[in-house]
Amino acid sequence: MGPSSKMIDSIKTYFERQAFGVCEWWAHKLNIKTEQVRLSFIYLSFVTAGLNVVAYLVMAFILKHKERIKRPLAKRSTVWEL
Repeated sequence: MGPSSKMIDSIKTYFERQAFGVCEWWAHKLNIKTEQVRLSFIYLSFVTAGLNVVAYLVMAFILKHKERIKRPLAKRSTVWEL
């Protein structure tokens, strides 16, 4: 293993841990490997000229805020709690 492969592995590990979790969520729902979903997004980016990146970000936003989307009028403890 050369220094470039270690760097690639560390970048891959970082993105797998720090990504929004959209691919992992879809893989869990579809009962397939996460890598297959990620590859699908990569291949779609070539075909759709990057429009799937916008779709990915929308899905990430929805996953992050799904509790507020499900219950928009839930009581909050303070005004500053969004």
